[in-house]
Amino acid sequence: MTTRNRIPVPPWGLAVAAMISVQLSSAFSVNLISEVGPAGTAWLRLSLGAIIFLAIARPPLRSVRRHDVPTLLGLGIATGLMTIMFLAAIERIPLGTTVAIEFLGPLTVAAVRSRNRRALAWPVLALVGVILLTEPWHGQIDVLGVLFATIAAAGWGAYILLTQRIGDRFTGIGALSLTVPVAAVTAAIVGIPQAAGHLSLGILVAALGVALLMPVLPFILELMALRRMTSTAFGTLMSLEPAFGVLLGLIVLHQQPSIVQFIGIALVVFAGAASQRGGARNPPPLAEPITTAPAPDAVPADRPIRDA
Repeated sequence: MTTRNRIPVPPWGLAVAAMISVQLSSAFSVNLISEVGPAGTAWLRLSLGAIIFLAIARPPLRSVRRHDVPTLLGLGIATGLMTIMFLAAIERIPLGTTVAIEFLGPLTVAAVRSRNRRALAWPVLALVGVILLTEPWHGQIDVLGVLFATIAAAGWGAYILLTQRIGDRFTGIGALSLTVPVAAVTAAIVGIPQAAGHLSLGILVAALGVALLMPVLPFILELMALRRMTSTAFGTLMSLEPAFGVLLGLIVLHQQPSIVQFIGIALVVFAGAASQRGGARNPPPLAEPITTAPAPDAVPADRPIRDA
């Protein structure tokens, strides 16, 4: 009996579970941020995530070529900066708003790379949704929080482009055991000074928990989902993530959005789902055989692996 036949959960259920895990990690990170700061939280989460990936996946060092190094380093650095900026944003503005702003990054990448010029309307529609979420006409907008989230959005866009290159070269999760440690080192530059003097066993246990929730568990769930559904369907489903950010912000952090903000998040979700139309990509063949994982375990190159 194959593993596929032993899984009673439908693929969409696995994808939804992955999204919930991501947003739970973000919501629970708020308590850590109050103890060790956003950079300290990013450093702990990425470092523990790196240790876990190194334990479960052998780094494909023999398969790395010189021209792969800048991309691997760039991806790790982008991941580290994106994580720090995202956590810095949720320290200042609601989780759902941060996720929606960050979502503009991959949405813009998808629109720009689309062959249909009308696809550029979707980031604009999502931007309208973000404006409704931030409600700047009330004069209470946290400019710094929005700036951090915008930088995280740019980082996510760069992350997608770089991950796609890595996805064309490597299969399985081996590449994560290379890039996540780089992300951890990047976060350590600011994170260690910020967390110094505040570490305790309780904080380390909490950091391990959020690291398991993101990136370890979501990647495993997404990998299982991608084996049983198309990447376009998966991408459309993942467009619900900003809505989950609002939901978990409400349940865990008691961040109550207004009716106008609910409309804003609906526009972001609709724009994300619509942008997936015609978004399929035919990945090029791997340049050479890579044996870090069996072929069925590979994530399609047109669906970038979610990182820490």
